[in-house]
Amino acid sequence: MLYLMRDAYDLMLTPARVAAGATKQAFENPFSPFAYTPNHRAVVASCELFERGTRSYAKPAFGLPTSERVVWERPFCRVIAFGEPSTKPKMLIVAPMSGHYATLLRGTVAAFLDTHQVFITDWADAKLVPPSAGRFDLDDYIDYCVAMFDALGPDLHVMAVCQPSVPVLAAIARMEAEDHPLVPQSAVLIGGPIDTQRSPTAVNKLPQERSIDWFRQHCIHPVPWPHAGYGRKVYPGFLQLAGFISMNLNRHQSAHWDMFNHLVQGDGDSAAKHREFYDEYLAVMDLTAEFYLQTIETVFIDHAMARGVMRHRDEPVDLGAIRRCALMAIEGEKDDITGIGQTRAALDLATNLSAEKKVYHLQMGAGHYGIFNGSRFRAEIAPKIAAFMQQNATSLSGELPSGLADLTASSPDAMQAEPFVAGALRERSSRAEQR
Repeated sequence: MLYLMRDAYDLMLTPARVAAGATKQAFENPFSPFAYTPNHRAVVASCELFERGTRSYAKPAFGLPTSERVVWERPFCRVIAFGEPSTKPKMLIVAPMSGHYATLLRGTVAAFLDTHQVFITDWADAKLVPPSAGRFDLDDYIDYCVAMFDALGPDLHVMAVCQPSVPVLAAIARMEAEDHPLVPQSAVLIGGPIDTQRSPTAVNKLPQERSIDWFRQHCIHPVPWPHAGYGRKVYPGFLQLAGFISMNLNRHQSAHWDMFNHLVQGDGDSAAKHREFYDEYLAVMDLTAEFYLQTIETVFIDHAMARGVMRHRDEPVDLGAIRRCALMAIEGEKDDITGIGQTRAALDLATNLSAEKKVYHLQMGAGHYGIFNGSRFRAEIAPKIAAFMQQNATSLSGELPSGLADLTASSPDAMQAEPFVAGALRERSSRAEQR
């Protein structure tokens, strides 16, 4: 009923939005006498804020200066490749399936276009997926990860941003346990809730204060007609957005008041930046009920991965099985979503992964968003990620990438000066023996 009421509210306000748009045009058109009345800019600003504050936001476009290709697709996800195929290292960015669209990582993608073949997961809005497509839960998410790694391999590097750190790590652990030949060469986990018992935030504490039945009762609603997913039970995007905004309500109120003043003062550049940010931030998608509830229970209530009791399709998810895929954990000093130590826990749990294949980086001064986007990410974090991936890149044939090969040839002491080269050569030798 709540979802239906929300859609009815949206339709009810449509005439008012149209009227606001017409009024805005009348007061800003230089050929209209209304454009020369006192306070006409205040009227224009009020109309724009009303229209923007009451409409639903469509899925944004990436809008990057390169072509986009769909290279893998299933009902709940597709993988987009940027640019044409090349010999650059392959990087799959696994975007969060937590409300916002993959376009939120536009800046993350752009940071690596010059150095990598970049792919990204484009998760589907659950309200647009017909019930005939079946269920999608955390186990399915892990299956999708394994299938994507297999399709994009060999020589694949993976970056998981926030929520997908758990399923990505689980997929790698299962592949390692089964000695899968196309396990990723490296995985970068950014602000991921591997162990939310460490430095718990307000986001982590809520599931501990509520039972899974509470979430089922208060957060799950059926998709109403006429959406394609009519009848599917989901965690609606508008509820997620309400949660996002309530966490920093004063900040959002101030941002919109500033937007009003920018419009009144004729500050077009500042107003454009506000529009660009909120066009992305206010665009949200629904999650399937089974995925949301299983994630809440497994990750935030039971801490199953951290306790070593997580299972996938009745098989154990043992991070101790990870031996080949290098791991890098990145955290932000001021992250109020994923506390310090929660992502680093992955390195502690991968007990059989050699120390030279583990890297940890704490970005000082950065919040949750700042560890995967923005100027600090481009200047300080992205170069470290690129270096980590290069350091752990070897082909299936055992050949080192040209950069590493040149390094070993140029310095007789390179094996001692660069431990990662030694590790790569040992792995090449090991694979040669297996063949």
